[in-house]
Order: sequence, then structure tokens, then C-alpha cells
Amino acid sequence: MNATTAVFPHQGEATPFALPARSLEGVGTRPFGVYIHVPFCATRCGYCDFNTYTAGELGTSASPQSWMEGLRRELDLAAEMTGAPLAETVFVGGGTPSLLGGDGLSDVLSAVRSSFGLAPGAEVTTESNPESTSPEFFDALRAGGFTRISLGMQSAAQHVLAILDRTHTPGRAVAAAKEARAAGFSHVNLDLIYGTPGERDVDLDASLDAVLSAGVDHVSAYALIVEDGTAMARKVRRGELPAPDDDVLASRYERIDARLAEAGLHWYEVSNWAKTETSESGDTRCRHNLGYWDGGDWWGAGPGAHSHVGGIRWWNVKHPARYAEQLAAGSLPVGGSEELTADDVHVERVMLTARLRTGLPLAELDASEKDSAAQVVADGLAVVEDGHLILTGRGRLLADAVIRTVLT
Repeated sequence: MNATTAVFPHQGEATPFALPARSLEGVGTRPFGVYIHVPFCATRCGYCDFNTYTAGELGTSASPQSWMEGLRRELDLAAEMTGAPLAETVFVGGGTPSLLGGDGLSDVLSAVRSSFGLAPGAEVTTESNPESTSPEFFDALRAGGFTRISLGMQSAAQHVLAILDRTHTPGRAVAAAKEARAAGFSHVNLDLIYGTPGERDVDLDASLDAVLSAGVDHVSAYALIVEDGTAMARKVRRGELPAPDDDVLASRYERIDARLAEAGLHWYEVSNWAKTETSESGDTRCRHNLGYWDGGDWWGAGPGAHSHVGGIRWWNVKHPARYAEQLAAGSLPVGGSEELTADDVHVERVMLTARLRTGLPLAELDASEKDSAAQVVADGLAVVEDGHLILTGRGRLLADAVIRTVLT
């Protein structure tokens, strides 16, 4: 399969989706992951612009059952197209994967096993909303082969959760993290969102206290972004909520970084902290996300999921009904694709590696970019270690500006 072009029809026989032979060369020698998108949510959070649907929005047009049937078909076609490299990482995201229950998520992983197979020591993560988990849920996931849990906590303050339209109670995320650890999960992540309108320093401190009390080995913390088309964006536009303040966001980030570092959680990507890079239970960083950031290959299965193999990027149709229909007809549900140029690859490489603690390799920059990198260092936004440009604390606050400077 690596020596020829792989072609499968999509959107009708006249418009096939093909991976050229050059993109298939080396598949399996680069990091390879599988992403599964679960598009279902019980309710829609006001800040969320992900490709998700509530039962009321879908009606009878699609269901978890039709999605699962389509997913199995897509994974089988994907394995045939790529030569079925073993998945080194699997990440089930959404949406709300935990709505499928422990048995449903175990079925998802079984589908990945039967199509690609799992590499020895594979990292297998699922996102979960705290309110749809339980000790029995985590026991089922552990038995099913999952190795890592990521919980959407966002905040420990009730009024902040209310503004975000989150339905779990403030203490539920910490309780869920402890249940996951009791079930045998060494790797548990808690997600935070900071800078929500109405959040105070004391609220953030309470959230950090809660995170640290949970004993997790990984934390992701994201500044609130008001995305166009969301309910929150409409409230901000009407003046019902203030827009996030950049100075407040910077202050909150510094507060988060200091507290986590003091507790032994160190940044390895601008928005991600882990206990240590390695431990007796393996790498505490998210290996799946590192695959994205380091330019690996991955197949994204599910409505709206994005994929990348050997410089070709594509994305699936968004609606679950159309997704299932196209797969039932034997077609990959590809909504669009693009081939990355050498310049595209370089720009993305700079954008992603500059955000990592391991840094941007200076050897990959041209003369002009190296001069720009030297200016970034002179401005105190980065340092050079072992031939890599690594952001300072202030540089992390201005990461996007640093990247623009290097590239211009």
C-alpha cells in the first residue's frame, strides 16, 4: 500500500479522495495516532464552538448507533488505505464521549483494535465530563484498555461554571479524578478555563486548590476565547457580559504557572503542565497531542474530524447524519482536503514547536528567521538552549507575537 496511490470514493464516485504514494511512504515509521470524534452532548455550553449536537438538535436524523456503525466502517477503510500502522496513541474527544458509557467507549476502542491494532504501550485517552462518570464507568474503561482520562473541570466556582453553562457541581470534577485514580488510572488530566467574565483571583485560587487536591499528574489550562457564533459571543455583543481582558488573562496565566510549578507540575507546552516527563507509569505528558505538535500522522474518525498523513490534510463532513450516510454507501465522508507545501510545513513547524518546552530548533530556520530569533532573545522573550529557541515566562504570554516575529 505504501508504493501506490490509495483511492476511495467520497461525495460520489466522480470525486475520489486519494492519498498519493509519496504521502504513504514512511507511514508507520512516524508517530501514528487515531483521533475519534464523538459529536454528542447533553447540553450545549455557551462558549463552545466544537462540532457537537444535542439529542434535540439531531432528532431522528442520527444516533449513537448510526454513528458507531459509520465509525467502524471509516476505521476499516482507513486501515486499508494506510496499510494499518499500529496506533501508538488513541484519543477519544468530543462532544462528550462519556455519554457513551464505559461499555460504549470500550466498543470504540475495540473498533480501533480490529482495524489498526494498538502498539505495545499505546496511550489511550478519553475525554469525560464529570457529571457523566462514576466509579463503575472508570472500572469499565480500565478493563476496556484505556490508560488515560481527561476531565473537563473548567472551574471550582459555581458562578463561573454557570456563566460557562457547565452542568456539573463544583466538587464533582475532583471527585471524578479521585475515582479514576482509584480505578487504577495513573494518568489523569484536569482541564481549566481561566478569564471567564465574573471570575476573581480568589475563584482561580480555589480552582487551583481543587486541582492540586485531586492528585492528578497533568493539567491543561486555556484562556477563555469568545468564539464567533456561540451563545457567549452573542451575550458579549449585546453587552450582557464583558469580553475577556488581556491583562487579566496574562495575570491569571502567571498565577496558574507559579502554583503548578510549586506543586511539581511543569509546563511542556504553553497551555499544558505535567508532573514529570517520565515516571514509573510512563510519560506523564499527553503523547497524542505531542504527535500533533511534532508533525506526526493521525487519522481523525467521526463527523468533522481532521486527519493528516504525510503532508496531506483532510476533514470529514460535519453532520452525523451525512457522515453515516456516506459511509453506509461505501464512501469515505471527506468534506475537503489540502496538500501542504514546503512553506506550509515550515510555518506550522515553527508555530507548534515554538510553543513546546523542548523549543524550536534553530537549525530549521533560514538566515532572516535566525536574525529575528536573536531579536526575540534580546527582548527577553526566549533563550537558546542546546540549539533550540525556548520561550521565557514572558515569552509564553506573547507566544503568538514571538512566532510572528520569527516568521517575518
